[in-house]
Amino acid sequence: MLFVSKTKGHVMITSRKSLLAASLLAILGFTTPSAAATFDGDWNVQITSSNAACPSGTSVSIGINNGQVASNSGAVTASGRVADAGNINVTLASGVKRAVGTGRLSGTSGSGTWRAALCSGTWTAQRN
Repeated sequence: MLFVSKTKGHVMITSRKSLLAASLLAILGFTTPSAAATFDGDWNVQITSSNAACPSGTSVSIGINNGQVASNSGAVTASGRVADAGNINVTLASGVKRAVGTGRLSGTSGSGTWRAALCSGTWTAQRN
């Protein structure tokens, strides 16, 4: 549905979708920080492999800022997102190696699972 209005001799045509999009942007731009910010800070993640042929016992430092995951290490690149309830999705990369993890953070700790091309396992995290 199109709306037509005249403003100072100019014709303005606006679709309902455009109005909805503008409204959503305005609302999102003026909201308070999300509850995911509750998990902001530096985290130490211990990675364990379930396959004896894969490395295990690795520790990775990550940071979370307003629900966005980033690495605190030059050797590992981390990216991902923490939802308001603490559910986390993260990707770790080092050179050509890549692993994807999912899990949940709660307070100052968390845990979950990860998988890569030939390996998989679990992880635990503690806020620093």
